[in-house]
Amino acid sequence: MTADHTPGRRFERALASLRGLSLGDALGSQFSLPVNYPSLKRRELPPGPWRWTDDTEMACSVLAVLLAHDRIDQDALAHSFARHHDPDRDYGPAVNRLLGLVREGGDWRGLASGLFKGQGSWGNGSAMRIGPLGAWYADDPEQATHQAEISSYTTHQHREAVVGAMAVAAAASLAAAPDGPPTPTGLLDGVIALLPRSAVEAGLRRARDLLDYRDPATVAAVLGNGRRTSAHDTVPFALWSAARSLGDFEEAFWVTAQAGGDIDTTCAIVGGITASGAVGAPPARWLARTEELPDWLTGPAV
Repeated sequence: MTADHTPGRRFERALASLRGLSLGDALGSQFSLPVNYPSLKRRELPPGPWRWTDDTEMACSVLAVLLAHDRIDQDALAHSFARHHDPDRDYGPAVNRLLGLVREGGDWRGLASGLFKGQGSWGNGSAMRIGPLGAWYADDPEQATHQAEISSYTTHQHREAVVGAMAVAAAASLAAAPDGPPTPTGLLDGVIALLPRSAVEAGLRRARDLLDYRDPATVAAVLGNGRRTSAHDTVPFALWSAARSLGDFEEAFWVTAQAGGDIDTTCAIVGGITASGAVGAPPARWLARTEELPDWLTGPAV
């Protein structure tokens, strides 16, 4: 059985991933507030509506560009990021400034490559937004990693950030396979096989060895939980959590959130991967409390 690669079906898969990503992002951000810490321990939902952050806003641009171009067009993506950039969505300071300068006519190539004394950003920003792209390329993880690599350079050019985006896209592609999601080990092995040697890849090897562990705090102590906001401190744990619960969105969310750290980002990554598969849809009652996606997502102009 092969995946349906028609534009309509691709969009449906990617939109399902985006809804899971936005829910993970919006609900995860609620647990960054100290008042909700006790609710997290008891797995109780805070009152809605839940407002999403930069993770979702940027993911919407990724999907809009795919819909318009059927691939990642870097110039279109960078300018969509800049056009729809809302500083109140909790962007990091470096990307906040970059997008403001692009909106004023700056060249994203020079701006992104010049970050952090010419090293580029190794943050988790290009990984947090890429799940829908993986779902778009269901059952073609090689193309998913290639397109994710291209997408990362618009804002995050450090090797670790690029590989982090590749890893998440590959995981979402594998999770969206038409024959059903792989086993936890199969998912991580499939992702690792597509990555170059890097700290992210090494972290995923450790994540594979920790699949039998049940306590997310213990695993996060080894892999990281996004607290440092780097790709290699974020992606291995997020993929460990997603791999263990591909068919159960609720369980995947709670396990991820209870590890703490950059909760909205780790939950956005996990939500986007889990919702890519037909058996990992988020609960309707959760979606009902989540802020709607923006109208411009399917508009005539990216």
